[in-house]
Amino acid sequence: MNFIQTILRSSTLSEGDFSLILLRCNSEDLRQSIVEELAQISVINIQKLTLTSTVNTLFTAIKEQLGDEKPQALIVFGLESVYDIDTVLTTANRVREEFRKQFPFPVFLWVNDLILRKFIRLSPDLENWASIIEITN
Repeated sequence: MNFIQTILRSSTLSEGDFSLILLRCNSEDLRQSIVEELAQISVINIQKLTLTSTVNTLFTAIKEQLGDEKPQALIVFGLESVYDIDTVLTTANRVREEFRKQFPFPVFLWVNDLILRKFIRLSPDLENWASIIEITN
């Protein structure tokens, strides 16, 4: 799985600085197996966060979950289950500088095709900062 090495390399290269990496994958099973393998082979601690369907802002959801903690990397699940995803993505774009200021670590967002299209359309400035890793079977 070459993309696992790409994720690990992205984590290592971004350590101590904010970076946004969109992990495009439509398979829940594949996502889960990748996360399990990352946990086994990664030397850095990659924290996990699953968004609830009622999340209003991505930044606040991450900030509240982490508190003052600064993980080496963060993987965020659940964007596809958020009820008001359009507002969440639009708001994320508006507060994009806060991501850079508050999160000195790589943030990996799992996205499916639909969420990626919405991300590109509704968060164009934040998306410009992002790298996309395509994950397929």
